[in-house]
Amino acid sequence: MVGRNSDPEVLAVKDESHELTIPSAWRPVLCEIVRAFVQRDYRLNASVPGVAPVSADTAAQIEKYIEHYRETLVELPEETWDSSACIWMGGHWDALVDLWTQAEGRSDLVLQVFITDTKSGFHFDIHMVYVP
Repeated sequence: MVGRNSDPEVLAVKDESHELTIPSAWRPVLCEIVRAFVQRDYRLNASVPGVAPVSADTAAQIEKYIEHYRETLVELPEETWDSSACIWMGGHWDALVDLWTQAEGRSDLVLQVFITDTKSGFHFDIHMVYVP
């Protein structure tokens, strides 16, 4: 079950059996990623610490999905964490972050990010944006 944004601190838990709330430590990074997308920087040229470079193919896929959705993407509000979730996949977390648009609020679009736990901290690899 996905938790509420009122949770004091949500930790990254390696649980393959349950979908969990996005950990608190990841939220600022995920917000920065989406902020870049709002500015149409799909390759993250501005660079976000801890985030792997985005390939040209992945950036093109993200741009295509957002443009074909025909709504204006906005930065993530706090309510995002009420419905976004992650699950441990044995070697990484698979996180799905609900994206928001100007007209709809929470949209059908999600950002999929794979997150690994390394000696130097969490590492984020943007996989895609899509409508599940």
